[in-house]
Order: sequence, then C-alpha cells, then structure tokens
Amino acid sequence: MKIATILLDGQEVASIITDYSCLPIPFINQRFNKNWPHDLFSILTEERLEEIKRWFYQNSVSLSQELEELSILKELIQFAPLYRRPRKIWGIGLNYKAHAEDLSEKVPISEPASFMKPDTAIIGFNDAIKIPTLSEKTTGEAELGLIFGKKCKNVKRNEWLSVLAGFTMIIDMTAEDILRRNPRNLTQSKSFDTFFSFGPILYTIEEVKDVFSLQVQTIINGKVYAENTVSNMTFPPDFLVSYHSQIMTMLPGDIISTGTPGAVPLKNGDIIECCISGFQPLINHVIDLKLEKGGKI
Repeated sequence: MKIATILLDGQEVASIITDYSCLPIPFINQRFNKNWPHDLFSILTEERLEEIKRWFYQNSVSLSQELEELSILKELIQFAPLYRRPRKIWGIGLNYKAHAEDLSEKVPISEPASFMKPDTAIIGFNDAIKIPTLSEKTTGEAELGLIFGKKCKNVKRNEWLSVLAGFTMIIDMTAEDILRRNPRNLTQSKSFDTFFSFGPILYTIEEVKDVFSLQVQTIINGKVYAENTVSNMTFPPDFLVSYHSQIMTMLPGDIISTGTPGAVPLKNGDIIECCISGFQPLINHVIDLKLEKGGKI
C-alpha cells in the first residue's frame, strides 16, 4: 500500500494513494464506520497501519465503486510532509564512497557516520528549501528513507523488515561551508529550518520487492548530478536498522535517512529532486535568504 499526507480543508490528513487518485482516511472512517487516526504519525504510533492495509487489500476490489466515489484525483491534491514531529531522525553521512570523495573524507568502515536532525527542519513536496544567511555553500542530497513501524530494541539484521513501516524519499541539506570550518559543526550544519524534505509517499514493505536494487538519484534542474544503487552502500539498510536499535530504542515514526550518492551545491532558483526506482519523485525549489534579505528576490 502507498500512503501519503495531503492538505484537506486546511488540515494535513493521511490518504491511501492509488494509481490515479487518493483516498483520505477521514472519508473512509465516515463511510465505513472506522475509527482510524486521521494523521499518519498517529497511525504509526498507535500501530494501526497493518489494520488499514488488511482492510484495503481485502476490500479494494469488492468496494471499488464506493472507494472511487470517495477518492480525489491526484492532480487535484497538495502533498504535505508525511508527518512533522517524529521522535528521532537519524542521518547517515558518507555512506557511499563517491560522496565521501566529494568532501575529501575517508569512507567510514567500522561504524556509520551517524548524526541526528531536529524535526523543525522538516518540509514536504514542493516546499522551498531556504539557504540560510549563515551559509555560503549549502548542498542538497537525495536519500532513501527508512520509517519505523514498531517500538524495537536490539533488532537482528535478518529481522530488520519486521520493524519497518516502509520506505520514502528524502532530500537532506548541509551547510557545507560551516561543516568544513570544523567537523564538530555537523549538527549545526544539518539543522537549519527546511533542511529535511520528507515524502511525499510512504511505500509499505510489500511495495518494494528488492530494496538493495533501488537506484537513488540526486537531480538538479532536470539533470542527474549523482546516482548509485542501495547495494553499494557501505552500511546497507539492514545494518543501519540493527545498529541504531542497539544505540536507542527505536519508536514508530522514527526515521533513518540512509545517505546520499552525491550532494549538489544549491543556488537560488534551483529545482532539486530525489528520484528512486519506482517511487514518485520528491521535488523542491530553492530560495537563498541572503538574496531575499537584500531585496533581490
């Protein structure tokens, strides 16, 4: 199943995504007497996603006419971030050799280069990435996101999929000049507002047949800037889930952003995309606040 968050009457609500339309959870509740949470984060934290999936898969054919009546055409919807207040966002630095070379850094080989990001950095599809006044070089990085669906601790690598709700797309930003001045500035360089674009669709586990074959692309102004395959990660997703669950108890809605094949420098007016095999692209435009402050835009 594919699920997203859309704007509906000024509210951000969870919606099941089909090929050509979306089916808001509040509409399902009203028509079929369900009591599912309206927002995706609550669906995850209350562990109701599996229940919604079972209902949809069992009834999507028999109730097709009724579901169609409740649906909104895709071209009429506006996506929001999947949710805005996860308990934890883990980022993974330098997880592809090529990206480490971008920063003239050695590839970590013994453990992931992990960092955490604040939820105030979150934006969604088509929102503006804002280059801060404190940075002269901000980069954007397409990444595969892992979303937890269960509370878990000390997960075994071969059981990693059992604790995930699914996968999504992420564009992570870095104020690279701040980071280069001092590697201890990693948290600062990663934490500005709008530095974590997230969504627009959560693809549940069964939607992705082979995670390791997925190709991740950073695209700028319609051109592929960097691309690589998940199987080429130094620390693949199963390792990342297991490793981080040994550090902290992972909770439903927690996110791991698995690292980028390449970070592209951003400038005012750019359009950056995260493209992943079979996923709907995540797209954002760029505004440089230094130009805005100076009255040039």
